[in-house]
Amino acid sequence: MPGKRSLRETYPSLFIAFCTLTTFFLQYTFRSLDDNRLTSWKWAFSNIDPMLFALLIVTGLATAFMISGLLITKQRPALFLFVCSFALSAIFWQEPEVIVDASRYFTQAKHLELHGAGYFFREWGSSINAWTDMPLMPLMYGLTFKLFGETRLYIQALTAFMFSMTVVITYLTGKALWDEDTGFFAGALILGIPYIFSQVPLMLVDVPVMFFLTLSLFTFIMALEKGGAWTAGSALSISCAFFSKYSAWLMLSILPVTFLVYLLTNRRGALGAGRGITDNGLRQIILRAVYVVLFAGMVIGAIVYLKYDVISAQIAFLQEYQAPGLKRWGETFTSTFLFQTHPFITLAALYSVYEAARKKDLKFLIISWLILLIVLLQIKRSRYVMVAFPMLALMASYGLRRIKSIEMKRYIVFCAAAASIITAVFAFLPLLNSMELANLKHAGGFLDSIRAGRVEVYTVSNEETSVNPAVAVPLLDLFTDKDIVYHHDSSFSLPFNRTEKSPLRFTWEYKNPAYYMPDEKNMQGSNAIAIISNKGNRQMPEGVEERLKGYKEARLFDASTGIFRYSPAVAVYLPNDQH
Repeated sequence: MPGKRSLRETYPSLFIAFCTLTTFFLQYTFRSLDDNRLTSWKWAFSNIDPMLFALLIVTGLATAFMISGLLITKQRPALFLFVCSFALSAIFWQEPEVIVDASRYFTQAKHLELHGAGYFFREWGSSINAWTDMPLMPLMYGLTFKLFGETRLYIQALTAFMFSMTVVITYLTGKALWDEDTGFFAGALILGIPYIFSQVPLMLVDVPVMFFLTLSLFTFIMALEKGGAWTAGSALSISCAFFSKYSAWLMLSILPVTFLVYLLTNRRGALGAGRGITDNGLRQIILRAVYVVLFAGMVIGAIVYLKYDVISAQIAFLQEYQAPGLKRWGETFTSTFLFQTHPFITLAALYSVYEAARKKDLKFLIISWLILLIVLLQIKRSRYVMVAFPMLALMASYGLRRIKSIEMKRYIVFCAAAASIITAVFAFLPLLNSMELANLKHAGGFLDSIRAGRVEVYTVSNEETSVNPAVAVPLLDLFTDKDIVYHHDSSFSLPFNRTEKSPLRFTWEYKNPAYYMPDEKNMQGSNAIAIISNKGNRQMPEGVEERLKGYKEARLFDASTGIFRYSPAVAVYLPNDQH
């Protein structure tokens, strides 16, 4: 009967479920090998009973078995992938900002919100400190604040949309290169990478870069195949990827590889008949690619011309600081591909190399190019590898093509996704919520609940900290609707030799903008006072004790995992008459 599964189909499914459960116990047993700097298994599972967690996975596997047979996964694959990925992303919106880099993007975005897009374009890289950031995402974040209000939820909805569209575009890319099943399984396998979920809610650029790069590949393929409006769409996508992050420049090398593959496969007549490419011939493919390059070149060239001094200085700094730093700040491939990614995906991707070589499938070079770059260049930081995860999922899906049973392939994919989603929700998310930077989130929520009109913020520095505490002020601002007045402590700074090679060097070169500076107007009225220190260092900045007369400590937010050296604590003081 339709919808019923025979015993012949059920037994392989039980075997797949058994392998999935066994894989979890292997990961748990060897979790000390996971050296991820954010969501390491040795931290996430330090207080988790593996047997109870295994029961969660069994429940997930049973759910995966039921979902894999739903008609919507076959009749509306794009809708299913988008809704599932967006809904899962929303679960993580409760996550605090756990990487201090978010303060830079928030600060740049707030400049646009307060002063407009014209000011942002003029001052980006001068009065708006751009560090090594490209302008696209601060621009998009700032426009979001300008249109909808300075609320983190809108930023999270934007990044969740980009992630969900990445999943859908991965499906469309696999469908364009091979067939619908290959595309669907690739999109679903992205949900089998638990690390991604920890990044989607953050006000960073890594998820948007992944989106724009995946979009650039898909639109370029469509431009080569169909031309027309796809040419302009491809040029715009490439321009967005170009101005999203400097590392995207290297990753855009996937486009010349795609062009060469299309030339070679078209010459051999290897691309599918009826797709309109073979008949068009080499000349039309070349012309379409030239049009894309010209249009993208005009957009990119104009912006680079206008901001040449800023961009050239950033590139020089990246060569002097960032490139050598990558060797010091990396993680291992073992962590990224066996813990932060479900091992089923990695194994299938490895097998796909053999399968593509056996078939002499040149199109496989397109999806394997970024992974090859990452391995050859030894790019080991998960945040930097993440941009290539859609290509890894496509490789894994390609490797699964060897399995003839569509139901078996479907269940393998859903098992990997289910186990990873459970890991992300029940292990990674509690860890992220307990991290030290969550104190800023909780303090911001508390400040919104009190009557004070403004918040005066002081920071406490000491020689033990690796992070300039001033960088916490924008993060506190992100989590509260109250106006913030910051009293800068200019009496403390670390010597340059302490910060020169630090991955957190930007925090010591960061200066909070003028809109936080105190004046007579914003000092009037009944203000709350927040003191941000590191690891419970309660030493008061000079002059603060006098300012606290008539105030009493209302709340102290000082939760700490003990994992990180930087552990911001926030003490909130209120006037005595508000207690």
